Amino acid sequence: MKIAIVYNHDSQAIINLFGVPNREKYGLETIDRIKSALEAGGHQVQAFEGDKNIIHALEDFMPAVISGERPGLVFNLSYGIQGRARYTHIPGILEMLGIPYVGSGPETHAIALDKVLTKMVMLQKGLPTPKFAVLETPDFQFPLPEGLKFPLIVKPKDEAVSMGLRIVRNADELREGVRTIYETMGAVTLVEEYIEGREINVGLLGNSPVEALPPVEVIFERGEAIFTHEDKVGQSTDRIKKVCPADLSPDQIAQVQKLAVQAFKALGCFDSARVDFRLDRAGNPYILEINSMASLGPGGSYVMAAAQKGLDYTALTNRLIEIASQRYFGPLIPEAGKLDQVSDVRQSAFTYLVQNRDYLEEELKVWTNLQSRTGDPTGLGTVLRKFEAEMKLLDMESNAQFTNRQSAWTWQTRSGLAGGTLLVLCIDVPREINSLQVPFRREPEWLYGEGVASSRAGLTGVLFALKTLLSTDSLHEKPVGVFVYTDEGRGMRYSSSLLQQAACQAARVIVFQPGFQGGKIVDQRRGLRKFSILVEGASRRIGYRRGAEDIMSWFLKRATELGTLSQPNQQLSLAVQDVQSERYSVLLPHRIRTTVYITYLCSELADAAEAEIRRLFTSPADELSETVCYVEKLEERPALNRSLVNQDLLSLLKRISFEWKLPFGTESGLLPSAAGVIPPEVPVVCGFGPASRDLFTPDECVHRGELLQRTLLLTLALLSV
Repeated sequence: MKIAIVYNHDSQAIINLFGVPNREKYGLETIDRIKSALEAGGHQVQAFEGDKNIIHALEDFMPAVISGERPGLVFNLSYGIQGRARYTHIPGILEMLGIPYVGSGPETHAIALDKVLTKMVMLQKGLPTPKFAVLETPDFQFPLPEGLKFPLIVKPKDEAVSMGLRIVRNADELREGVRTIYETMGAVTLVEEYIEGREINVGLLGNSPVEALPPVEVIFERGEAIFTHEDKVGQSTDRIKKVCPADLSPDQIAQVQKLAVQAFKALGCFDSARVDFRLDRAGNPYILEINSMASLGPGGSYVMAAAQKGLDYTALTNRLIEIASQRYFGPLIPEAGKLDQVSDVRQSAFTYLVQNRDYLEEELKVWTNLQSRTGDPTGLGTVLRKFEAEMKLLDMESNAQFTNRQSAWTWQTRSGLAGGTLLVLCIDVPREINSLQVPFRREPEWLYGEGVASSRAGLTGVLFALKTLLSTDSLHEKPVGVFVYTDEGRGMRYSSSLLQQAACQAARVIVFQPGFQGGKIVDQRRGLRKFSILVEGASRRIGYRRGAEDIMSWFLKRATELGTLSQPNQQLSLAVQDVQSERYSVLLPHRIRTTVYITYLCSELADAAEAEIRRLFTSPADELSETVCYVEKLEERPALNRSLVNQDLLSLLKRISFEWKLPFGTESGLLPSAAGVIPPEVPVVCGFGPASRDLFTPDECVHRGELLQRTLLLTLALLSV
């Protein structure tokens, strides 16, 4: 599990610094010790300062999870940077973000940090606590309320670690103590009855049930019999010691433990806390306060008490993670016998994927930073060699029948391809060779890089799905083939025939082009026809009036007419792109080149549009005209439009998505893909990669959460057929 330790130590990364500053902090040695303990428990751990950057840091470290995946936890050690309710800041942010965390919620911390509110709750619940009064300023009048008599304790009402704590024995000392708190801390003073006797701390661990740890006694060997701030932070001379278990009778132990549990529940604490008591000379216990963030310092009472229960530092730290996990997610391990064999394999696959989410993203980074643009033999060769090595590690067999080792390669499991699933991937990235490469980068919601959507996310997802099947010993039981090609940027001019042949062997085909947000795959794509048109004519001077019109005027009339051929209601579009002209000095153009595209769903409409293009750009029959036209079809990619054939495949994917609470839907795509090449009788879906943005631009990216979602959907689909 991912564990983010959030603490406060050095950072003051806030908008403004004012108000009550925090004087509590964990030492970095303790932070490192907790981190090491959690790593020893098998967790992936990072530590973060609890400042204004925490949201972005957690978004990056803990991306959104898929249903059934346990999100990471925050191990909250943050006392806050400033403010009266600073304990509440990080828990409040975490609840807003939807991130589980160890420890009590903001409402509990708010009450526990305010000692007056705590005592009011204790009184309302009938729990014993010393008599008290609240003095807002040093200008108070005697007699004190509640029949308080000297000696008394004074302390700020909402500070911790005994800051400002002292014993006062007369009116002058009382005024001085109140004035010091008022002037140095700007706080209201809690005046409390001094209970002369023994000081006992009781740690609490768990939720249902809450376990009271063995009591710890704080023994004052010399000086005032109170536990001051200097004592707690190790700045006083050695005058105290702690004993665990405290030398109490069984009845006394049972009594303070019961009261501690009642106080824990009264404030609504979670996971852990520490209740501090005073026992008077007659042995009667009084609750002084509740520490809702019990210190995990190695010399603290809480750690000492846990050790008495057999929990060393590593065990205690990881036990807190287990307790919080159970509170949020329920039992960690399913009851024996609850899963049948098939479900058990699927659950194992799910566990493997979510536990290796970071590795999935790191693999995507590696593949994305390998350049393999269309027409770059060196880059393509590098990527293909790496892919071949991955196939070898998976023990996938090369299928020579559907491999030409120039533009197409096919591998299959030991069960073969016949009647199985064919996964189709493009290796090349359709970009100009001389343009700058865009490296991989990660943002909380999107993953960027060259070809990350058009090629790399699908490639990485397929490899990871196959590795997951291998981890469950299921890979070679399934007939699965992988077809990769390197001429996407050339319209699959050389690989399409082999893909058609391979698809005829399979029962279904999945093409890994990017999908759409919301888990939508593509079940319908337009086809594309690409034409090159060359118009040549005589070189003429500007203003020349005799004979036929110049070729630029001739071309523009026909290009304008082309635009009228589009039929949006019939999903037919024509577009003129890349118009280039050549001329001599100040003469008019004598040569024009352009590219014309047709995108379509209906091939009959495309045929009619193609015929019209050829008609418009036929060389004029006029004997006086010197204009000559050449029309060449450069590329033809069929449309994908077969809803009836795909019903069983779509129903399977929809059922899996519903069962595992994965987003799912279908969408139409405007761009052609390899799916259009698949024979009409073979079920095929496209857009099985993660959702993308800004495809084929320097800002190309894929949705971070969908990378794992699509990989899981593919894995479960392969296990289900």
